[in-house]
Amino acid sequence: MTAETPSLPLPGVRATEARMISSIGAAHFLSHFYFLLLPPVFLAVRAEYDVSYTELGFAIAVFNVVSAIFQTPAGFLADRVGPFAVLIAGLAIEAVAFALCGVVHSYWFMVAMFGIAGLGNTVFHPCDYALLSHHIAGERVGRAFSIHTFSGMFGSAAAPAGMLFLESLIGWRGAFIAAGIAGVIVTLILLVQRKDYAEGPHIAARAKAQEGEKTNNRELLMSAPILRSFAFFTLLAATAVGIQNYSVVALHDLFGTTSGIANNALTTNLLLSSIGVLVGGIMVTRVRNHSLVAAIGIGIAGLSILVIGLSGPSTFLLFAVMGIGGFASGVIMPSRDMIVREVTPPGSFGTVFGFVTTGFNVAGVVFPVVFGALMDHGSPRLVFIVSALCSLAAVLTVIGGKRRAPKVAA
Repeated sequence: MTAETPSLPLPGVRATEARMISSIGAAHFLSHFYFLLLPPVFLAVRAEYDVSYTELGFAIAVFNVVSAIFQTPAGFLADRVGPFAVLIAGLAIEAVAFALCGVVHSYWFMVAMFGIAGLGNTVFHPCDYALLSHHIAGERVGRAFSIHTFSGMFGSAAAPAGMLFLESLIGWRGAFIAAGIAGVIVTLILLVQRKDYAEGPHIAARAKAQEGEKTNNRELLMSAPILRSFAFFTLLAATAVGIQNYSVVALHDLFGTTSGIANNALTTNLLLSSIGVLVGGIMVTRVRNHSLVAAIGIGIAGLSILVIGLSGPSTFLLFAVMGIGGFASGVIMPSRDMIVREVTPPGSFGTVFGFVTTGFNVAGVVFPVVFGALMDHGSPRLVFIVSALCSLAAVLTVIGGKRRAPKVAA
């Protein structure tokens, strides 16, 4: 299957695409599940190793720092040797690293394995988006992006309950081993499907690069459209950090909202965000101006957050506004991905998606400290205000300047 053939009525094309979307989605599900592998079993791990929460948080920080450093190089590698091979290697590395955490009885070994797992985790965004862009027909790629995003969100939602359930059956070590085995199984499924990935535009793009039309990656990543996309991803992630990690405690300190109500409001936000992703996947195939969709959606989400922080809504309004904000933030995600795809030259999907999605890691390292400091200094209202400002600033990144694929050659 090549860039020119998806529109032809070839037998098995849609079946092949369905297999690809399913297996790549399963890998993305696990990548997000692995992000939240440790927090649900904090108590058991802390008791066994006699360590503090800070020390457990250090393992998670190592994971994120390694991911932030190596995700862009993983994108370079994906474009150079092929995203399928890189995805297989990364998934296998991460699965084995987490399984070993359950086998070896050592806190510092666990920290080291979290660092190795962070290296493996770098492959998912650049490789997944490259494979979907290479192999899914243009009229269906937006919907494929939405399913991909939804699978990751579902992985995040499944991790807390899944890990607690496994811990109750086989202990926290067994839970880690089981999660690692799941990664090995998905790796094997991908390997069985390797013929589906044997052909695609990325092969022609690499051959073209070898003939002297190689893209200058440094100039590409420093071009205005790509930098705006990086800023967009970072600001969206910063907003998510504020709402998902700190809205519960901020609502309690600011308005006296009980933890039960605040957590249920956050659950409403996350649930409607997941539904919004699927709705956005349907919309993205019917609209041309993805920047406008993204600007409107993230603007609504930002204003919703601001309303909560400034007004102190009743319980009903809190649920309604959190739900509206979550749905709006979910709807824009397929458009968010299409914006990046539109400004990426052929053969550079891994490099560009690897770079712009590093914004998730940057926000994950910086903004928990920012919002934590706001809470420590008795400013819970600023949690909502800063989150809202990040959303509204993200609007400027999608409406500021023309969006076109930069033509950058070595």
